[in-house]
Amino acid sequence: MSLSRREFLKSSAAASAAAAIGMSVPADLEAKAESAESNWRWDKAACRFCGTGCGIMLATTGEGKDRKIVAVKGDPAAPVNRGLNCIKGYFNAKIMYGADRLTQPLLRVNDKGEFDKKGKFAPVSWERAYDEMEKNIRKALKASGPEGVAVFASGQYTIMEGYAAQKMMKGGFRSNAIDPNARHCMASAVVGFYQTFGIDEPSGCYDDIELTDTIITWGSNMAEMHPILWSRVTDRKLSDPERVKVVNIQTYTHRTCDLGDFNIIFRPNTDLALWNYIAHEIVYNHPEAIDWDFIKKNIIFAAGPVNIGYGMRRAGEKSFKDGKYDALEMETYKKEMQKPVSALEAPALKPYGYKEGDVMKNIPGTLKHWEISFEEYKKSLEPYNLDYVAKLCKGDPDESLDSFKKKLKDLAALYIEKDRKVVSFWTMGMNQHTRGTWDNTLSYNVHFMLNKQARPGSGAFSLTGQPSACGTAREVGTFCHRLPADMMVKNPKHRAKTEKVWGLPAGTLNPVGNQHIMKIHRDIEDGVVKFAWVNVCNAYQDSANAKHWVKAAREMDNFIVTSDGYPGISAMVSDLILPSAMIYEKWGAYGNAERRTQHWRQQVLPVGQAMSDTWQWVELSKRFTVDDLWGEYTLRNGKKLPDVRKEAYKMGYKPDTTMFEILFANERAKSYKIDLDSFPQKGYDNTECIGDERNVVGTDGKVFKGYGFMLHQYLWEEYASFGRGHGHDLADFVTYHKVRGLKWPVVNGKETAWRFNVKFDPYAAKHAKENGRGSEFAFYGPLAKALPSGNLTGVTDKKKKPLTDKAKIFARPYMDPPEMPDETYDLWLCTGRVLEHWHSGTMTMRVPELYRAVPEALVYMNPETAKERGLKDGELCWVESRRGRVRARVETRGRNRPPKPLVFVPWFDERVFINKVTLDATCPMSKQTDFKKCAVKIYKA
Repeated sequence: MSLSRREFLKSSAAASAAAAIGMSVPADLEAKAESAESNWRWDKAACRFCGTGCGIMLATTGEGKDRKIVAVKGDPAAPVNRGLNCIKGYFNAKIMYGADRLTQPLLRVNDKGEFDKKGKFAPVSWERAYDEMEKNIRKALKASGPEGVAVFASGQYTIMEGYAAQKMMKGGFRSNAIDPNARHCMASAVVGFYQTFGIDEPSGCYDDIELTDTIITWGSNMAEMHPILWSRVTDRKLSDPERVKVVNIQTYTHRTCDLGDFNIIFRPNTDLALWNYIAHEIVYNHPEAIDWDFIKKNIIFAAGPVNIGYGMRRAGEKSFKDGKYDALEMETYKKEMQKPVSALEAPALKPYGYKEGDVMKNIPGTLKHWEISFEEYKKSLEPYNLDYVAKLCKGDPDESLDSFKKKLKDLAALYIEKDRKVVSFWTMGMNQHTRGTWDNTLSYNVHFMLNKQARPGSGAFSLTGQPSACGTAREVGTFCHRLPADMMVKNPKHRAKTEKVWGLPAGTLNPVGNQHIMKIHRDIEDGVVKFAWVNVCNAYQDSANAKHWVKAAREMDNFIVTSDGYPGISAMVSDLILPSAMIYEKWGAYGNAERRTQHWRQQVLPVGQAMSDTWQWVELSKRFTVDDLWGEYTLRNGKKLPDVRKEAYKMGYKPDTTMFEILFANERAKSYKIDLDSFPQKGYDNTECIGDERNVVGTDGKVFKGYGFMLHQYLWEEYASFGRGHGHDLADFVTYHKVRGLKWPVVNGKETAWRFNVKFDPYAAKHAKENGRGSEFAFYGPLAKALPSGNLTGVTDKKKKPLTDKAKIFARPYMDPPEMPDETYDLWLCTGRVLEHWHSGTMTMRVPELYRAVPEALVYMNPETAKERGLKDGELCWVESRRGRVRARVETRGRNRPPKPLVFVPWFDERVFINKVTLDATCPMSKQTDFKKCAVKIYKA
C-alpha cells in the first residue's frame, strides 16, 4: 500500500483521533494507519514545558542522523495527564526543528579572527570555544576568586545536567555562584516549606483534586498555566456542581475565573491581609473550628522581624557609587534602607510596635524567627477585621464594598466549614512577591488550625512553574545555598558528607552561598563576576530591570557564554554561543510539582554539532586540575577557603589530576557499564557515552567517541544516594525507565502520596512511633527545629527549645510593596505567561501554529483605562516605569480582563521586552523577584 505524505498523516491522525474517543474505525482507514505507522517507534517521555509533569508518547522513524520525531501524543498510562496534552504539549517535537536552530559554536571575533567583545559572531570549533572559556575562567578566578565565576542555571535542566553543573561549580571551581531561574518562580515556596515544615516540597499530590470539595486558587491562572490540572479541576467541579466549590483570588479576571462560583479581585500585595482575615475569622469568630488536639501535638507559633527590606540593592554598593542608577530609579531603591509606615500598613503593623509615620529602618532580610505563644499570634491577627481588610484589599473600584465583604465572608466560611475538604493552589501570584515567603507560610496557618493539611483532599499546595524546578533546582540543589537532598552549603556536616560522596578533600566546599540570580547580575555590573555561563534558560530576558544587566554584559570587562538551542536575547548578549542538544536529543529526567520523578531515553541525534549541557560541563572539567583550582582563596567577606592540595595528594590525586577524573570519570562512574543488549539502553542512541555517527569534533580537536561508561546512570545513582534513608528516597535508574514516574519518598518500591501523614508516609509513621506523641502526623523535616522564644517584637529568651516533628504557624503582617502607583506612574503592572507560549518564547515562538495563535505580547487593559488615555484596541502604546519603557499593542477585549488600576503584559515576546520595565525587588528571605507589581504610566506611541 503506497501512501503520499499527506495521506499518511491524514489517515494516521484520523485513526488516532477516532480511537481516542472510542469510535469504531473503518477497516480501510485502520489498515492505512497501520501501514503508515509500521516503522514508527513509540517511547515514553516527559513534556518539556511546565511543572505539571505530563507524560507523553513520542514516535520516531528513520535511522541515525535521519531519525526524526514524527508524532507526539499524551500518554494514556501517565497518571498526571491520563492521555491528555495541552496545546504546547502537542508541539513538543516542533520546538526542536525551528529554522534557526543553533548548530555550531559562535564567537565574537574581529576581522583577524581574534576574540573581540565588539566583534561579530563567527563559527568556531568546539576546541576554540573551550580555549576561550578556559582562558576567561582563569582570568576571572585570578581577579575575583571563586566568586568571579558564575552560572545562570535552570529549572529546565535535566537532573543529570544540573547535578553535573553543580559538581563542577561547587566541587571543582569552589564557587557557589550557581543559581537557577527557578529562583524567579518558586524560591518563596521553598523557604515557606523550610520555615514551616523543616523540609521542602508539597505534602499533597494531584489526587487531592478528585478528593476535595473545594478548590481555591491564589494568584494562579491554572486554566492557562497548568491546563491539564485545570481540566481535572473542571471535571471535579462538573461531577458534583452543587457540592464542589471553586473560588479564584486574583488581581485581574482571566480564564481561570470562568469556572469560579465567585471570584475575588484584590489590590496587589494585599493577599497577605486576605490570609490573615481568614485566620482572624477562625481565631476570633469561630474558635470552635480550631483543632486544638492537632495543634498541641503538632504545631508551634512563631514570629520574625518585619523590617527586612525588599531585597533590592543597598546603599554603598559599587554601581550606586558609580552613578549607574538615576534619580528616578533611586526614588524606589532608597526604600531598601528605610521607609515611613503608611496609613494602609499602620493597623497591620501596630501589634509589632509601629504606627503611621514611623520611619522603619530596614536590615537585610533574615530567616531568623522565634517561638511565640498563641496569645501573641492572636494579637497579630487583631487588625484584620472585615472592615479593614475589605477597604484595604478590594481591587476593582467598580465593585461595591458590600459585594466584596460578602465574598470575603463566603471565602472564610468555605475554609471553616467542618466537614468540607479544601485545597489551596497557588503559583507566581504568591511566590513572585516582596513578601512571598510570608505569603506562603500564611497559607499553612489556615490549613493547620483547621487540621486540613497533609490529608487526602485537603492542603495548601504550591504548583511549581518549570518542568524540573523541583527535581533539578530543589532536589539536586542547584541553588547557590544548597546541596543535594535539602542540604546546605553553610552547614559543615552537609559539606563534609558531600565532600565524601564527591571524593573531595575535607574543606574543599565553599561555605558562603549568597550569589543568587539577582546578585549574580548585580555582581557582573559591579565588576566582581568576570565569567558567566547561561544554561538552559534566557537570563537576560527573564530577569527584572533587564536594561542594567544587558548593558553590563555588553559594555564591561567580562565574558558571557550562553548554551542554547536558539538565538534568544541571552545568546545575542553573549560573547560565545554554544549549541545545545534539546530535550529528546539526550537522556534525562525531570521532577514535577507533586514530587514525581520521570526519566526518558535519547530519541534522536542532536542537530548539527549540538551537544548536551551535561557533555558541555563534563568537557569543561577536563581543562582544570587539582593545582589549578584547589589552592587558597580569600572571599569578599574575609573568609578563607583553605589550600586543600596536600590533602588531595594524600587521597592519591596528583597536581595534574583533572576534575574530569575526580568528578566524572572516577572508579564508581566507570562501574556503570555500557550494555547495548539490555534494557533500557538497547536500541537507543547515547551520544555522551558512545558517541554517534555525526562524528562531532570535540573540545580536544578529535572526533568524540563517547566516555565509555553509562554516565547518565552514574550521575543519577550518585545523586540519589544523598536522599535515600533521609526522606528524599528515589528509586534506581532502571526502575524509572519501566514506570510513569514515582512520587518520592519511594520506600520499598512504593511511592508516597501524602507526606507527614502516618497512614501514607512511612517516614511519618517511623517518627510518630519514635516520638511517642500518639499523633496522626509527624512533621519530620530537620531544618530550624530548635528555636528561642519571645513575642511579636523580638526574642525574650535566647535558650533554644527543640521542636521535634512539629510544624509552625507564623505571625506575618500585611506590608506595602516598595513601589505603588502615584500621580505620575498611576497603574499597576503585572507580568506573566499565556497558554500558547513558554517563558521567554525561545522555543514556542519557533512553532508556526503557536506563533500564529499569539504572534505578539499585548497590553491587556480595562476599556475605561484605555479610553481615559485616548487609546483604542490594536493601537500602539508606551508602557513606561522609572526604569525603562516598551511599546506594545492595546487589548481591551481579550482573555485577560484587568480592573481599571492594573495592566497585564506577558513576557514571552522579546520584541516587547517588558522586563526592561519591571522592578528587581525580591522577597528578602527567598530572593525571588516580584514580577507581579510595579508602577507604570501608559500613553499613545
